[in-house]
Parts: sequence; structure tokens; C-alpha cells
Amino acid sequence: MKRRGLFLLALAILVVGLAGGAAIYGLGEEPEPQAYIIVGDTAYPVDPASSKTYQRSLQRYGGKMAVVFDDINRWIAARFQGKELGITVAAASVVAAVVLYALARLLDR
Repeated sequence: MKRRGLFLLALAILVVGLAGGAAIYGLGEEPEPQAYIIVGDTAYPVDPASSKTYQRSLQRYGGKMAVVFDDINRWIAARFQGKELGITVAAASVVAAVVLYALARLLDR
């Protein structure tokens, strides 16, 4: 009975997670750019943290590891905004469902 309950729980997590991830992805909006560069009559969005001036001053005050940690921090923060959040939720539900499914298979033996 425990095995069947874990299989059903894995299926429920998978279905709810994928549906929630799809809903978040469909309704999510991309974050607004924080800065623009104007060339001629056209404005192009840019990330101020990717500028050479920012990278150089960050490296000057914190070293190369500060630049690496800043890049990692920005990458992780981007996974929890807008459409990327939907992908993160869906991926987390797939991982959780696979772990529960594997656990149920182990209990079967």
C-alpha cells in the first residue's frame, strides 16, 4: 500500500508541477530592462551589471572570485523571475516526482 501511495504522490506532484509551471510560464512577463543605450534613434536595453566598468570595479574591490560569485548570484536570481520561474517549477516537480518514483521502486524490492 505504501508503494502505491508513493506512485500516486509522484504522479500528483508531476501533474500539478507541470501544470503550475506551464501556467506561470504562460502568464509570466519578462523583467523590464534597467538601463538603455541609445544609438541613433533606437534605444537598446542593456544590463548595467554586464558593463566593463562594473566588472572592473567589482574585480578591483573584491577580486576575481567576487566577479564569479556575482555572476552566479545573478544567474540564480534570474531563474526565479518571469517565464524562467515557470521552467524552474516544472523542472523541480519532475525531479521530485522521479525521486519519489525511485523510492517507491526501492520499497517494491
